[in-house]
Amino acid sequence: MNKIGSFRNPAAEKRYFAAYDRAMAECPEPDAVFDIRTRHGITRVYRYGGDGPSIALLPGLMATSACYAALLPALADRCTVYAIDTLGEAGGSVQKAPFKDIRDRAGALDDVFDHLGLTWVHLVGGSTGGWHAVNQAIHFPGRLASIGLLDPTTVSAPFARKVFWYGLPAAVLDSERVWRRYLTWSAGEDILDQPAARLVLAGIRCYRARIPFQVCPSEETLRSLEVPTLALFGGRSAVHDSADAAARLENLLPQADVEILPDAGHYLYLRPDDRDSIIDRVLKWVG
Repeated sequence: MNKIGSFRNPAAEKRYFAAYDRAMAECPEPDAVFDIRTRHGITRVYRYGGDGPSIALLPGLMATSACYAALLPALADRCTVYAIDTLGEAGGSVQKAPFKDIRDRAGALDDVFDHLGLTWVHLVGGSTGGWHAVNQAIHFPGRLASIGLLDPTTVSAPFARKVFWYGLPAAVLDSERVWRRYLTWSAGEDILDQPAARLVLAGIRCYRARIPFQVCPSEETLRSLEVPTLALFGGRSAVHDSADAAARLENLLPQADVEILPDAGHYLYLRPDDRDSIIDRVLKWVG
């Protein structure tokens, strides 16, 4: 990998950040905003709250910090929360150097924690963000108090084939109708008009990511993890077999706290009841 991610052109960048501003407006006002220089670029971090344990939030693919708008008020009331725009994807972070491999991606995040002075942080990631949390625990576990995985993809189970059957036509045709069908299938209800979903679509349309492909860690690697792990899966998740993913993770990592939310889809915190359960579980987990 010798290229870096970038917007397709200035007009696409302008369209993207119009969607970004609309989605971020759904979040509470941050107490601080950081643009942190790392070995691979500048990472945007929003801090909320200021007391209690430190939680760092990693979004799903192209989702940015905006995807956590519904969780931030409750989490920030009890913790110091750092919401991170993933370096190498569309968002407030700006990639400056290529990632050679997935270890490089973990190294860039370790640079962020070092700059923030975080030596004992609870790293929580949803979807692809869950994969990043595991990747961090594999390559740079020293600053982690724990990891929290919210229906993580490609950690203990691969993507379902339907992800590609539905996703490829959506990406190729790039029509509102096809994207609406894809997001309704993956989320369990029509979310295309929500600002956070519009932002993901804007990222796909406007940004060319140049990042190493995420793959499931080996069984041996997962068994070797020593970082305390909380994993919540959506019982109705369409992107993978959540029952199989949960069972395999429990088998490989018996010390992990694994739970399936039976009525939740891949977007775990879409329904208010599931959102309340997640907030309660995460706050009890971090202490």
